[in-house]
Amino acid sequence: MATLCLAPQVKGSVHKQPIPHRIGELKTSLSCTVKPFIQELEKIPMMINVSKTIKSATLRILDAFVDSIFQFVDQPVLPSQRNFLPVEEIGHIVQIEGIVGEIPADFPEGVYIRNGANPLWGGLKSAISVFGRSNHVWIEGEGMLHALYFTKDTNGNWSFSYNNRFVESQTFKMEKQRNKPSSLPALEGDSPAILAAFLLNAFRFGYVNKILSNTNVFEHGGKYYSIAENYLAQEIDISSLSTFDDWDLCGAWCRPFTSHPKKAPGSGELVIMGVDAVKPYYVVGVVSADGKKLIHKVDVKLERSTFAHDIGVTQKYDIILDFPLIIDVYRLLRGGPLLKYEKEKYARIGVMPRYGDADSIRWFDVESYCTFHILNCFEDGDEVIVRACKSNESIIPGPDWGIDKFKWFSKGFKPLSSSTEEEDDNSSIKDGFLFTCVNEWRLNMETGEVKERNLSGTEFSMDFPMINEGYTGLRCKYGYTQVIDSEASSICGNQTHNTISFI
Repeated sequence: MATLCLAPQVKGSVHKQPIPHRIGELKTSLSCTVKPFIQELEKIPMMINVSKTIKSATLRILDAFVDSIFQFVDQPVLPSQRNFLPVEEIGHIVQIEGIVGEIPADFPEGVYIRNGANPLWGGLKSAISVFGRSNHVWIEGEGMLHALYFTKDTNGNWSFSYNNRFVESQTFKMEKQRNKPSSLPALEGDSPAILAAFLLNAFRFGYVNKILSNTNVFEHGGKYYSIAENYLAQEIDISSLSTFDDWDLCGAWCRPFTSHPKKAPGSGELVIMGVDAVKPYYVVGVVSADGKKLIHKVDVKLERSTFAHDIGVTQKYDIILDFPLIIDVYRLLRGGPLLKYEKEKYARIGVMPRYGDADSIRWFDVESYCTFHILNCFEDGDEVIVRACKSNESIIPGPDWGIDKFKWFSKGFKPLSSSTEEEDDNSSIKDGFLFTCVNEWRLNMETGEVKERNLSGTEFSMDFPMINEGYTGLRCKYGYTQVIDSEASSICGNQTHNTISFI
């Protein structure tokens, strides 16, 4: 989830008997069946235009097959997790009454807008079939825009209004047309079920996964976009919250698009990247300041598909994070998870000139880490400084199959010093293993030396950093993060924040 604050004025759980399945035999048989299709799977683009080539009768047969084989069930929600449940769509502006307090005299008119996950059918789902079980993870759910409008009349009196509306992506429209859960979860679960979801989603919808568009809202070239990194950015109208076209830069960018693009200091160009499960794994792009043209595009030639969520910029460089949260289709075929954090594998940070190529990247090996969000990057003499939120484990997608999900999350959010009892040596779940700090890496471009330090200590876990965007890529004094409420998060088994940290 992310927000955009614009100063200028702007125009029931389903309970059925479980379906018996023999997962061990199916993993072997399905793997043998699907392996010949791996080359075809690698050719599946982000969108397959199947709607023009498959007759409606065939689609009805596929839908009937899914309806007969797959059973959608609601994932359990504890009373302490009810604030994570979806809200109803309003779809029009409503006035807000009964405001308490005062607005500062110099506060500008405008709109505060954010998006977030809001599952369409009442909550996250799991799908059970003869192939096994696949689950939505906590970052999934259709994107919903929320806008708060601040308006002042000629007498200086303030009025406030609110609107929310789903981002109407192609997969959102197709599910609404079917009027029921239809797209199969395809990120977490039994490997045969994930593979079946891949193929059935692709042939029925033209997409392997739903278009989420639930992570960030950003502006570039005077236009506004909603984004999640599994698809292109989608242009939106921040007055009506209508959804316009996909932003593919006139066909020049036809791959996933990072949730956190960065404006390069000085030029105003937008630095973007996109990761994919198949080669090229990681591509960097530079968009003109007016947003009309892709002026640079390069495959950085990673050897693995790193689930990178953010990219950094300085005045001269782009900062590439390569850490071992890995998407691996071949591991999935062998019966393992599609996405897994493999902390025993290498981690590094790359520094690439703004218009460079793979050969121009200076790589710095660092201790293994997991980082989703960058606070800021800047140059300091011979050093490039990277400040970001670092943890020793990944909160995505969740525990390995078979480990209790609530216990996994609850123990992970505990403070590092909370445990007074001796840990079970045989347990892979340790208190505080999801603890996140603000970390600094100083990368010396002349000597190759790396200096690393924790900037925020071990008392409070924090993430979702922000700075004054006018200092993106430049040295800045201050930053802000959301502080995780370890106690509340441990009780509800989900990430809960209770305050803002000033760094």
